[in-house]
Amino acid sequence: MTRIFSGAQPTGNLHLGNYLGAIRNWVRLQKEHDDCIFCVVDQHAITVWQDPQDLTRATRELTAAYIAAGIDPVKSILFNQSMVPAHAQLAWVFNCVARIGWLNRMTQFKDKAGKNRENASVGLYVYPNLMAADILVYKATHVPVGEDQKQHLELTRDIAVKFNNDFGAEIFPVPEPLILGEATRVMSLRDGAKKMSKSDPSDYSRINMTDDADTISQKLRKAKTDPEPLPETVDGLAGRPEADNLVTIFAAMSDRTRADVLAEVGGIQFSDFKQRLTDLMVSVLGPINAEMKRLLADPAEIDRVLRSGAERANAVAEPILQEVHRAVGFYRP
Repeated sequence: MTRIFSGAQPTGNLHLGNYLGAIRNWVRLQKEHDDCIFCVVDQHAITVWQDPQDLTRATRELTAAYIAAGIDPVKSILFNQSMVPAHAQLAWVFNCVARIGWLNRMTQFKDKAGKNRENASVGLYVYPNLMAADILVYKATHVPVGEDQKQHLELTRDIAVKFNNDFGAEIFPVPEPLILGEATRVMSLRDGAKKMSKSDPSDYSRINMTDDADTISQKLRKAKTDPEPLPETVDGLAGRPEADNLVTIFAAMSDRTRADVLAEVGGIQFSDFKQRLTDLMVSVLGPINAEMKRLLADPAEIDRVLRSGAERANAVAEPILQEVHRAVGFYRP
């Protein structure tokens, strides 16, 4: 059996990196596999402060983006994490299985906590254990991840192995990572050395999923480049991070390799290339943008999808959680 699980945080400002690095790949996996579970991980979101009204709005917005991009909530299970109690319940068990030394090695906590480590929430520190629970509470076998999540999936694998060994029960599979596509890491339009991020103060650093055609065009015209024309080979992108980023985005959105793209556009000026990229981006994102707007105008439809998905997710997760409880020795008179 192959079961796919993945999710994203509802923290607002969905952007091109979220689409190319994750959501688009999930749509493709859904076509290839009959057993896919996609989650809006709202419990992960509150590891740092979220305004409650913004969190509700962002949860609906992310759900709308999933559906608009092609996630079929009938074929796949689509829900928000807090609607399925088994996630948090299994995470507590994993808090008692994982080792502090393992969590101390998690680089994302160091990055997010920064100099305020002592003031960071306990949730931010242990959220890799919740991520492991998200995956293993469904016995998922494969997880599409970006490069920055590979370390957390390794932790999930370690937890699965340790739990099975500790309790002498082969309950959990050891999930495999799926890293897909040319653009698993989309960079800022203003700095090719920085990842495209919703937290960047400059809106011109990213293409938002809600941007219209004029906004996309304006942002790409202002995207940082260098004075040289585009190279004809991938080797020519070395030391040119902004050029590499735009070519990578073009390749990913057109389902081609960077080499194929450069064979076609090598030698042209960035002004011409940016117009081609604008046309391509609008043709791909335009229909998604329109469908997102339609869905967000009818939140009752989004809520119905989430309730139905949560019921289906609970039906899968609850028997697995009961297996865990029996293995651990929790008494059920």
